Amino acid sequence: MSTYLIKNGKVFDGTQQPARFLDILVEDGVITAMTDPDDTVVPIDADIIDATDRWVTPGFIDNHTHYDGEILVAPQLSESVRHGVTTVMLGGCSLSFVCADVEDCCDMFTRVEAFPREILYPILRDEKRWSTPAEWKHHLSTLPVGPNFATFLGHSDIRAAVMGIDRSLDESERPTSDEIREMCEILTDALDEGFVGISMQHNPWDKMDGRHWSKLLSAAYAKKKERHALTKIVRARGAHLQGVPNLVNRIGALWYMAQSSAFFWRKPLKTSMVAMMDLKGDPYIRDILSGLVGFFNKLMRADFRMQSFPVPFRVLAEGMELVIFEEFPTGELARHLSRDIDERNKVLNDPAYRKRFKKNLKSKLTPKVWQKDFGDAYVISSPDESMIGKSFVQIAEERGQHPADTFLDIVVEMDKDILWETTVGNHDTSRYKKHYNDENGIIGFADSGAHINNMAFYNLPIRFLRYVQASYEQGDPIMSFEKAIWRLTKENADFFNLDAGHLAVGKRADITILDPAELSDEVHEYHTAPFLEGCDRLVNRNDEVVKVVMINGKIAWEHGDFTPDFGKERFGEFLPAQHTYATKSAQTKKNVFT
Repeated sequence: MSTYLIKNGKVFDGTQQPARFLDILVEDGVITAMTDPDDTVVPIDADIIDATDRWVTPGFIDNHTHYDGEILVAPQLSESVRHGVTTVMLGGCSLSFVCADVEDCCDMFTRVEAFPREILYPILRDEKRWSTPAEWKHHLSTLPVGPNFATFLGHSDIRAAVMGIDRSLDESERPTSDEIREMCEILTDALDEGFVGISMQHNPWDKMDGRHWSKLLSAAYAKKKERHALTKIVRARGAHLQGVPNLVNRIGALWYMAQSSAFFWRKPLKTSMVAMMDLKGDPYIRDILSGLVGFFNKLMRADFRMQSFPVPFRVLAEGMELVIFEEFPTGELARHLSRDIDERNKVLNDPAYRKRFKKNLKSKLTPKVWQKDFGDAYVISSPDESMIGKSFVQIAEERGQHPADTFLDIVVEMDKDILWETTVGNHDTSRYKKHYNDENGIIGFADSGAHINNMAFYNLPIRFLRYVQASYEQGDPIMSFEKAIWRLTKENADFFNLDAGHLAVGKRADITILDPAELSDEVHEYHTAPFLEGCDRLVNRNDEVVKVVMINGKIAWEHGDFTPDFGKERFGEFLPAQHTYATKSAQTKKNVFT
């Protein structure tokens, strides 16, 4: 392995300490010296990386991805690495590919995360020979993985594996005591292997693909006895619970906050939950959630964070192919019928359906993520070029129609050939100072690897830094750059119990070098790029910002391109979570099962 000397860079070590001009020596994948440039002794065999006028930071951490499929197909995960991300977290939202069989994994994943089934299924069918956490780790150790990775164990995954997919999706069925014990044993084995914790799910938006079309995910059917048995394991180990609440009534959020709380002899449980942002459709929810989290953290001794999304939540939709339609009944019905377009179109043309659809759009009493405003939904691409750039309200005015009728007519006529966009939240940058500094949030929720034609936040850390930089340009800084980089690196690593996000002697050399002069609003743009087997996806392209990405002391990205060995050799490694309490599965099983 090469020796590198990074010279003359402005070093942000990830701790919030003031940035310093230092030289960093990397030998055999480890930082072995951080010295004042005047005191540096240059090793004879060192390759020099000139970081003059550059920022040298820890590699960024993406704490919420759905790369579980892509890491098997294209393990370099290049869309994250090119933006300075050196550690990704898998297994979120109750979904992992560890225990369940091939078809069950596909049925649980491909519709929820909008990932092409035709790509994922053949890979899993041909390669999946694993069914335990240890076997999954071993398989990934054989792949040329790009970034480091950590993972949760998905509750839907183990529930389907233990109960069988049919019973796990039957609301009237409950796991037996032996089945709950088996789930707990699998979870304990996963924690022994270094998994971060367990991810759970309450959200009725998220639906099954394949044989059990439109059923909820398996974990959504779990009841209190089963959930409490699993969280007891995680609490005993000082591991982590990640959750998705019910995004329709949001009551499930309180369950996660209560689980995180400590009282009497009970330890706090590190918990994160999706997601905190300023919603156009519910402008008060961000502050309400933050206030509740603060209450539980301060008075109930919880250790709870909302996954805080820090940039405008801009989404694209092909017709009605977007998960936000799942949050109201008529949208949910249209999504359910989407496998039979003729039948769906018959329903969409029904006057009675349209009446209910309009009523759902107008409802003021139900919580909503999407603002349901067709005046705030703009056509990007259409067979009728006269529509491009117009909102559906503008098109409706031209046609003399109600906007809902115009939208449904266009969907019936064009289906997925009509491409439109809307921004759901974080639209008001004047509120970013409060949002970015909220101690009840943990910066993340990029959803990398999912919804590949609906959104692209692979460069979320770069965009976050650009908003901070822009606040300096406007004379009202959101926060220091030191704090911004800490929020993207060491704060995440510490909260998720990972040894990452910190530049110091003896640490693994995961390093990002970027040019702050190249940060511009161009980093916020979406682009389309080829993915796999002729499939395109939305991506980000700001290749002049990130100059060097080093993973485990090996350069993966340099001079605006990947290095020749990237994608051929293994760069990243599995990062085991450093659980804070008991570490032996036998002791944990004794404590939990007796």
